[in-house]
Amino acid sequence: MNAHSAERPAGRRYSGRTSAERVEQRRTALLDAALELFGTQGYVAGSVKQLCGLAGLTERYFYESFRDRESCLAALYDDLTDRTRQRTVAALRAAGPHLDEVIGAGLAAFIGYLSEDPRRARVILIEVVGVSAAMEQRRHAVLRDYAELVAGLWSSARARPLSERERLTCIALVGGVNHLLVDWLLDDRTHDPAQLVEVCTGLFTAVRATDTTLPD
Repeated sequence: MNAHSAERPAGRRYSGRTSAERVEQRRTALLDAALELFGTQGYVAGSVKQLCGLAGLTERYFYESFRDRESCLAALYDDLTDRTRQRTVAALRAAGPHLDEVIGAGLAAFIGYLSEDPRRARVILIEVVGVSAAMEQRRHAVLRDYAELVAGLWSSARARPLSERERLTCIALVGGVNHLLVDWLLDDRTHDPAQLVEVCTGLFTAVRATDTTLPD
C-alpha cells in the first residue's frame, strides 16, 4: 500500500454512490424481486437464483444482504408490514373525531394498501404462514400489534380500561379482517375492496354498539 492509497476514503464513490449506498441499492433491488417472485409464484417456488435473475445481480450479492431465502422473506415481510401500518396510522390520525369514523378510515387504509397491489397481500397473508417457527412468531407479533392498536382506540374513547374479554374481542376482530382478506385472495379477488371495508367496518361498529360506556 502506498501513501496515496492509504489516504483514500473508505467510502469511495463509483457512479456517484458510496459503497454503502450501492449495497443498499442492491438490497432494494432484491426486495423488489422478492415481492414479484414470492407475490406471484409463491415463496416455495422461488429460488435464490430466480431472485438474483429478476434483480439483475449475481448470487454473491444476494448473500451480501441476506443469510438465506427465509431471511429475505422476513425482510420483505417487515418492510411491507411497516408500510401497511404507517398508512393505517396516518389515516387514523387524519380521521374525524367519532370512533366509527376513525375505525372506518383505518380499515380503508389497511385494506386499500394490500388490495392495490395483491402481491403485498399474498406475501403478508399467505406466503409467510408456516414457513418456520421464527416466521410464525413474527407474524403473530404483527397481528397482536394490530389488536393492541384497536384496543387502544377503543379504550381512548371511554373512561375505563378494557376488560380482558374486550381485549380478546379486539384479537378476534383483527383475525376476522385477516381471514377475510385471505379469502378474497384465494377467491381470485372477486369482491370489490370497498365491499371488504364495508363488511369489516360493520363488524367493528357492531362491537362498539355493545359498549354502553361509549358516547353516541
